[in-house]
Amino acid sequence: MMTSPLSDAIAAARMLHLPIVADQAETLADEARDRAWGYEEYLAALLQRQAAVREANGTLTRIRRAHFPRTSTLQDFNWTYQPTAPRQLVEHLATSTFITKADNVVLLGPPGVGKTHLAIALGIKACQHGYPVMFKTAVDWIADLAQAHAQGMLAARLQDLDRVALLVIDELGYIPLDADAGNLMFQLVSARYETGSIIITSNLDFARWGETLADPTLAAAMIDRLVHHADIIALKGDSYRTRSRRDTQKPDHPTRTV
Repeated sequence: MMTSPLSDAIAAARMLHLPIVADQAETLADEARDRAWGYEEYLAALLQRQAAVREANGTLTRIRRAHFPRTSTLQDFNWTYQPTAPRQLVEHLATSTFITKADNVVLLGPPGVGKTHLAIALGIKACQHGYPVMFKTAVDWIADLAQAHAQGMLAARLQDLDRVALLVIDELGYIPLDADAGNLMFQLVSARYETGSIIITSNLDFARWGETLADPTLAAAMIDRLVHHADIIALKGDSYRTRSRRDTQKPDHPTRTV
């Protein structure tokens, strides 16, 4: 049975697990003839389509594995409501270049001002740029490490986390930690010092981290490691959720007093 060079190329693409190349080779060949493309243009267009699909699939996989609690993006962020957010800095952090330098991002402020939204948005951007990310609340990170410690596997777990380019630690300070939990959090931060990036959010300013970690000295040592190579963003204002609820409860018509 006679075969054509194109059919041979399609068969080879399937053997090489290049489904987009195999599926679109014939259609794109017709387009190439119509537009008088050269061989190089045709090959580049075909491989670019395969690469785009593979990258999109890789991004979706990284986002799924990060376990973000929801999808929050910079496009969704209400800059008007939160004018204290340094937009230029945040958009620079969205390039993920801080991850290549193993730098950190610390987001501070009261509840509801956008800390978690920005942390998730920067994490999603990191996934889009090809970096593995893992998101957990501070309490969930403690549970993760406590389980590893109980099994005698804490060192192995910390080493395993070294493969994750960016860890997001959300809501540090909402629930006070006991001494053992505070020590585990310190070990997590210390293990990544100058080797991997962290985004951490907290409702407490640094002066109060000793309260939540049950040890001011330990807190000072952890803060020292975090901020040595870090961008610190302090957000202010009322809770977005509280304001939204207050606005929806306003009467349609003003009441008159007599």
